[in-house]
Amino acid sequence: MSPSRTFRWAHDDDHEVLAEVMFDAVRNGESPYNEQQRAAWVPLARRGQEWTDRLRSQDIVIAEVSGNILGFMSLATGGYIDFAFIRPDARHTGLFRQLFERVVEKARFNGETLLWVHASLMAEPAFTKVGFAITEREQVVIGEEKFERFEMHRAL
Repeated sequence: MSPSRTFRWAHDDDHEVLAEVMFDAVRNGESPYNEQQRAAWVPLARRGQEWTDRLRSQDIVIAEVSGNILGFMSLATGGYIDFAFIRPDARHTGLFRQLFERVVEKARFNGETLLWVHASLMAEPAFTKVGFAITEREQVVIGEEKFERFEMHRAL
């Protein structure tokens, strides 16, 4: 029997490992983005005061097994889901939905009536499955690389 997942809210000591999870999620495993796009998006695991300040301003739910973080999702002010990253070996296991359910609970507690996200090509199907609708297709540029993404909304 495999160990069960636990969920908890992040604290400052988690910031470094969350950067590593994000790096792993973007740079490893299957992706609709090519290697140059992935390297432009996340060249290295994020560090520093800007990263810390950004994370501190959000509610972040973490999923772990035996102390190993599998993924995380964040809720910023205004119902914005800023981060949703799952390690490649934990994808397609229902983890996205489990993280999302906790974000919904927190959003309702905070009085939000709408959730919204800028979803990558990889994340769009998962957000669609939990009830989000595409409101706009966007193209962003990071460095010299162009990325397709979607602005998506879901009423609570």
